[in-house]
Order: sequence, then structure tokens, then C-alpha cells
Amino acid sequence: MFFDPLWFLFALPGLLLGLWAQARIRSAYGNYSKVRTLRGVTGAEVAQALLNSQGLANVAIEETRGLLSDHYDPRSKMLRLSSEVYRTPSVAAAGVAAHEAGHALQHAQGYAPLQFRTALVPVVQFGSTLAPWLFIAGFLLRLTPLAWFGVALFAGAVVFALVTLPVEFDASNRAKKLLGGQGILVGQEEMQGVKKVLDAAALTYVAAAVSAMGQLLYFVLLLTGGRRR
Repeated sequence: MFFDPLWFLFALPGLLLGLWAQARIRSAYGNYSKVRTLRGVTGAEVAQALLNSQGLANVAIEETRGLLSDHYDPRSKMLRLSSEVYRTPSVAAAGVAAHEAGHALQHAQGYAPLQFRTALVPVVQFGSTLAPWLFIAGFLLRLTPLAWFGVALFAGAVVFALVTLPVEFDASNRAKKLLGGQGILVGQEEMQGVKKVLDAAALTYVAAAVSAMGQLLYFVLLLTGGRRR
């Protein structure tokens, strides 16, 4: 099972797409992190301006460690920006900060896919680590119910990956509209840079979803007898 060539058939699309997505995000972010915004606004200033424009004074912004560790926490209503985004007046930082502000706006407006994804977090945290081991144990020991339980838990991670797609795409679309509407970025070149950075980042979520679906299909194929050993 562990060296089954068929596994690579299911894993390869997600792996290749993931490598391509990582190459694109490194290229786009690397290029536009060196392009200074004409107004000289940092990521933190961009996020604050957008939150203020939408009446989200109850959302706090804080600096956090790590490269591209930026995220919005709906539980604490905290928008956390990596140091490079928080402090840098670049087009890339503006795009990332605006994207996270888009998540805050989703939360404030009760955007259903975000609410659903947030509700899935405890299930995914529990299941994503445990599920493969339950499946392997059940499959090797011929405990079919245990193996199917592992598949069911892993399916939760797949659903999470799929629902993440509209959440992230919508946040990016909101970011582009907000940046253009508020006049924070000047000219087509800056907006084009934001689009390239956010579109490249979106590919990483697509790759994660494809990878998770491939793994789930492989598990199901083994249990249903589609793979004769």
C-alpha cells in the first residue's frame, strides 16, 4: 500500500499543481514585494483604511511572525499580518492586507461559506491528522468499519478544502474592489500587481483541494475493491 504506484496516479495532479502554484506565488510576491506603492502605504495602513471605510472599527490589526502567515481570525476579530506585510509599503503587501480585510468584511456580513468553514475547523483539526492512521490501521488489519471511519474523517478535510475555494476567491475579489474603490492604489500597474499576487495565491488553495480529493478517491478505491492486489 505504501509504495502502490496507483497512489502516485491520484497524487500527481495535486502535486504538480501545487509545485506550479508555489512557483507562481514566489515569483509574483517576490516581484511585487519590491514595487513600492506610489502613496507609500504599508500593509497595516492599507488594512486599517479598508476596515475603517467599511465601518469595522471592532476589528484589530496586529503584527505576527512568519512569512506569509497573514490571516483573519473570526473568533477574536483579529487581522494578523506578517511583519513583511505589516511594515512594507509594497504592492504585494497591499494586496495581501486587502485580502485579509476582505475576510473581515465577509465575517461582518455573515458570508455563509466562511461561517461553514469556521464551523468545520475543529473537525478538520481532529480528523486530518488522525484519519490517515485510522484508515491504514483498518485496511491492514482488515477492520473495514475502522477504515471507513478514517475515510469519513478525511472527507471532512476534503469538504474544508473545497469550501475554502469560494471563501478565498471572494476575499480576493473584495480586496480588488476595495483597493480600487478607495483609491489606495494608483494606476493600472499597481492594480495589475495585486491581481497577479492574489491570483497566484488562489492557485495554492486549488492545489490543496485537488490533492485532498485525489487522496480521498484513492482511499475509497482501495476499500471498494477497485484496486486488486
